[in-house]
Amino acid sequence: MSIKAVVLAAGKGTRLQTEGVDLPKVMRRALDQPLLHYVLDAIRFIPPKDTIIVVGYQKEKVIEHFPGYVFAEQVEQLGTGHAVMAAEAALGTGDFPVLVCYGDMPLLRREAYEELVQRHLDEQNACTILTGTTDLSLPFGRIIRDAAGNFQEVVEDRDCTPEQKAIDELNVGVYVFQSSALLPALGKLGNENSQGEYYLTDVPAILKAQGLPIGICKRNLGLEIVGVNTVEQLVEVEEALKARLS
Repeated sequence: MSIKAVVLAAGKGTRLQTEGVDLPKVMRRALDQPLLHYVLDAIRFIPPKDTIIVVGYQKEKVIEHFPGYVFAEQVEQLGTGHAVMAAEAALGTGDFPVLVCYGDMPLLRREAYEELVQRHLDEQNACTILTGTTDLSLPFGRIIRDAAGNFQEVVEDRDCTPEQKAIDELNVGVYVFQSSALLPALGKLGNENSQGEYYLTDVPAILKAQGLPIGICKRNLGLEIVGVNTVEQLVEVEEALKARLS
């Protein structure tokens, strides 16, 4: 079965804007390669012609550096759900799996993406969520399961009760959706939140409410789970890449 990918890469990375450096977040370099390079390398089992990169801030720099890929523009950055909406026309029609991932997570390995896709196909889910455990203290959403161990909901870190805070299964923000389920669900997203944004994390709950199957692919991800939002995280990621090559 053919599969497509949507890579979210539109952000400015305001906390990464240091003196003399004005680049899109995904074009910041680690070991002399853009962060996005490592993500595209990890998902290279999906052809560039089927990989849609959602660009925004200084989009020309991303487009020029990665020829052969499909690009969609997110003119305003109104959340992760809104970013996937921007790729809707490029995805086209039909029913196929769509891997959604982030251009600022350079440590996530190919094996994690491949296992997620395979789990989705094997279980014939409408959505399969990559979840992870790590020793790091990160402000990620927690995966809430029911008594049978099935997906119930994602609760954002800021909304967690003390009991939910203790849950060690984190939402990585990487998913595989069936396009026939994803695209209608995006139209149901609301932005009634403090940021006024459309969150992709709300889509699994929308699909579950429709009675569609939601799967979970859980891995011990450790450092792989780190996305780059700060200069400190950029240094941390570069050190991890260096260790991986040594």
